Amino acid sequence: MQAIQDVITSEQVQQARQVLERYRQGKANLERRVVENEQWYKLRHWECMRSRTTSVEPASGWLFNAIANKHADAMDNFPSAVILPREESDQAEAEMLSAIIPVVLQQNDFEEVYDRVWDYKLKAGTGIYGVFWDGSKLGGLGDIAIRKVDIINLFWESGITDIQQSRNLFHVELRDNDLLVQEYPELQDKLGEATVDLSRYVYDDNVDCNGKTAVVDWYYKQGGRLHYCKFVGDTVLYASQNDPRYRERGWYDHGLYPFVFDPLFSVEGTPCGFGYIDVGKSAQEYIDRGNQAIMQNMLVNARPRHFIRTDGEVNEEEYADLSRDFIHVQGNLGQDSILPVQTKPLNDIYITVLNNKIDELKEVTGNRDVSTGGTAGVTAASAIAAMQEAGSKLSRDNNKAAFRAYRKVVLMVIELIRQFYDAPRCFRILGSNGGTRFVRYSNESLLPRHLGMDFGQDLGYRTPLFDIEVVAQKQSPYSRLSQNELALQFFGAGFFDPRLAQQALQCLQMMDFDRKQFVMEQVAENARSYAQTMAAQGIALDPKRTPSLGGSSENRGVQKSRQRVADSTSPV
Repeated sequence: MQAIQDVITSEQVQQARQVLERYRQGKANLERRVVENEQWYKLRHWECMRSRTTSVEPASGWLFNAIANKHADAMDNFPSAVILPREESDQAEAEMLSAIIPVVLQQNDFEEVYDRVWDYKLKAGTGIYGVFWDGSKLGGLGDIAIRKVDIINLFWESGITDIQQSRNLFHVELRDNDLLVQEYPELQDKLGEATVDLSRYVYDDNVDCNGKTAVVDWYYKQGGRLHYCKFVGDTVLYASQNDPRYRERGWYDHGLYPFVFDPLFSVEGTPCGFGYIDVGKSAQEYIDRGNQAIMQNMLVNARPRHFIRTDGEVNEEEYADLSRDFIHVQGNLGQDSILPVQTKPLNDIYITVLNNKIDELKEVTGNRDVSTGGTAGVTAASAIAAMQEAGSKLSRDNNKAAFRAYRKVVLMVIELIRQFYDAPRCFRILGSNGGTRFVRYSNESLLPRHLGMDFGQDLGYRTPLFDIEVVAQKQSPYSRLSQNELALQFFGAGFFDPRLAQQALQCLQMMDFDRKQFVMEQVAENARSYAQTMAAQGIALDPKRTPSLGGSSENRGVQKSRQRVADSTSPV
């Protein structure tokens, strides 16, 4: 039997390396900006600003504070996903996925990944999630892996705005040669220095890249399918087109590159964006240069300097030593022998300009005082929450963009579950009553289902599909306090008194707040329970004080039943 020849060989790898080099050159400016922004974030921006040697280099943290505040807003609104079915028959499966996916994310420490992606996004302008299937997890059973990806290690086709439109996508990582040889013995005597020139950050530690080799993960689309190849130099380590299991099927069934880009401020012609350092670095530069001038002027005025004639015969060492009571002078001491250097203090206008630059930085980064906790004397929790909500429009906009990326991550997780969860797995999930329960889950209900035959015609297959609704897990203490105050106000106004249900529901319909529908359902349920209890006790209710339950057929039935009870108990 003739052996099937490999589709991906060293020749195809050489061509892929040429494409990779072209992609690398296309994003050189982006990499330079990302590395420089990292220096600005670490308050090392004088290394970028320095045009000449100077002794005073103040580095204020206004821009850093703006970034830290945006990051805090993002973590206060950590997302969670609610899985919604597109067809009624998939309701049970959607509820199960809504309970299981948070467990999968937790097992990947997704909160930490989300934290690191937001850090990177605020600095570099783009955060990137990697959603992979890791066959080495769980002792070889395999599971989903979600990681933060460095933009410097990723290469794509120049000029595209959607990463899925790139013909090829490369992820390059430096790995130790000895570990590579242990994992891939065929690389023995084939490893040298890194064959791909990667940009590097300016680390505080001395990072040694000797003895490391660039390992390339090459993703490409062919015939509507996604394929994958791992290579080092010209040596193919793995190729999905050479694997009979994936040759026709493709690497991932969803057909997407396993990377989700989350740009902060989008830019045309690239899937990446720019961040707050790019927005605020100009104002920050002039703030620090202004501080530098003020500090230099302060030092000049705080330590007087003098002109001394060379023929004045004044002992300069004794004159400079403030601990000496006497200074020796040879000959006559004229008034022009020593003259103080006249300095001019800075005008207050320069302090005003500096403060204006600080205000400018706050404005352009949306980091006004109310956003950072300033309350201007307000003490009520609900008022503080209202002020913060009004001052956080920019943060809410950024969070919505992050939620869109999160939705894509969750959809990829569902698709990987559909493809790889062949064997049942055990999950500990929260039950409806708040307790924990253990369930076993596989992809059986997610696979395409045959719709059967109709009048001799094959109806084909249907794949269960789902929509993702992303909600924020608001953890701000002021948000919690304001919601608690709102609940107390409802209680004090009698909203939960079943006799006032009609007025309460009419009032709630005109209001807008979180979980409004839940509160309305509870008020209506209280009214229904009250009416049923009164009917069961055979008590004739006064229609003027009886809560109205709305105009639904169910509510009208309760009202008729209540009227029958009242009629039956009336005296003849």
